[in-house]
Amino acid sequence: MKGEIMGMFDVAQITLYVFFIFFIGLVFYLQRETRREGYPLFSEPSNTLKPGDDFFIPQAKVFKLPHGGEARAPDDARIDTRLGNAEKMAVWPGAPIEPIGDPMLAEVGPGSYALRADVPDLMVNGAPKIVPFRVAPAFDINVNDRDPRGFALVGGNGVAVGTIKDVWIDKSEIIIRYLEAELNAAGGKPGRSVLVPMNFLRIDRDRGIVKVKALMGSQFGNVPALKNPDQITFLEEEKVTAYYGAGTLYSDPQRAEPLL
Repeated sequence: MKGEIMGMFDVAQITLYVFFIFFIGLVFYLQRETRREGYPLFSEPSNTLKPGDDFFIPQAKVFKLPHGGEARAPDDARIDTRLGNAEKMAVWPGAPIEPIGDPMLAEVGPGSYALRADVPDLMVNGAPKIVPFRVAPAFDINVNDRDPRGFALVGGNGVAVGTIKDVWIDKSEIIIRYLEAELNAAGGKPGRSVLVPMNFLRIDRDRGIVKVKALMGSQFGNVPALKNPDQITFLEEEKVTAYYGAGTLYSDPQRAEPLL
């Protein structure tokens, strides 16, 4: 028969088998690539990392970063073994944990964050992407909108804790990321400047206030600080946002209790 190679095998069969082998290999390769982040896994019973598996976890790949430096994935040097300032309520895996001490500073639950690089996000030209208006004079609030600078910053308990003094913009996306406020005595640390993520605030243009329900009064004084007052790093963004996230559950003890 035409196309026959030997016995019961022909070109069509061999092509089909080759496709099956290729497809199975592709699935295995893609599943293996998904393990570049988040592995090795953490074993709760033993409180240790599970041993790595060279067959299912790929070898480290080196990525050249656009502004210098390298990133590896997976990277054993970046394995996060933090448990936060908390304790488990039971011994079985997956048991809930409760913060120890001040839950706002426990770095667990809604207050947890990833250990991202402690460097600022950069634009194509190498300049910091997220900066305040004071170092980006080309940007300003639209003339048809109210400028929030000068508005009172009000916490979840209705107390004014400071005044908005600047606006932080993402120069690449052209979007406001943070408002910067100077605290008063009610904010816990008068004269200190803190960032408020836009996702955690509501601007009342008619009343001239910026309301943040996540935090109460003096809790604003513990918002993580920046190394450089005119730029923010990936890690600092994580810490600032996580602190406000912790406030959604822990700023008031009643928030952590059931509704009924």
